[in-house]
Amino acid sequence: MTKKELLSIIKVDYYRTVGRWDGLFPALIHILLNPISAEAFLFYFRIAQLGGGYKLIAKINLRKISRIRNIDIPLQTRIGKGLYLGHFMCIVINPTTIIGNYCNISQFTNIGANDGNAAIIGDKVYIGPHVSIVENVRIGNNVTIGAGAVVTKSVPDYATVAGVPAKILNFNNPGRYIDRCID
Repeated sequence: MTKKELLSIIKVDYYRTVGRWDGLFPALIHILLNPISAEAFLFYFRIAQLGGGYKLIAKINLRKISRIRNIDIPLQTRIGKGLYLGHFMCIVINPTTIIGNYCNISQFTNIGANDGNAAIIGDKVYIGPHVSIVENVRIGNNVTIGAGAVVTKSVPDYATVAGVPAKILNFNNPGRYIDRCID
């Protein structure tokens, strides 16, 4: 990933979290003034993934935020641009998880795997609070996963699922919580 691509991803992440983008310098000031915020976490996560001279500082800050907020998102996790972390606490994601662009992940979410292959999540997916996604399932694009769902099977595009185990409720209102998308 180039620095230009990284800046673009940071811009989209920041915009989705804060609701505006006034430039890199104001964003850095905001992150320094809000050191344990979702936007700070995502900023340091992206910098640590890129590597280079700032990787150590980013990893130290990332570890601090992770401990305070009980977040476990390993650097090996592949995450598309525009991730939104709602209420920003108690999120555990397996390092083999692949998350698409413009996804929302709410608090108390668990994405795990026993066999080493976690979920592949499409673009514009809303994952409600207290959701568990178990094993190697595929979550399609524009999917809404309701609060408290336990997803054990793949979910097709444009579906709304809920329940234990999660079942398809409809195909009418998928991805409705996805907002603030810029490129």
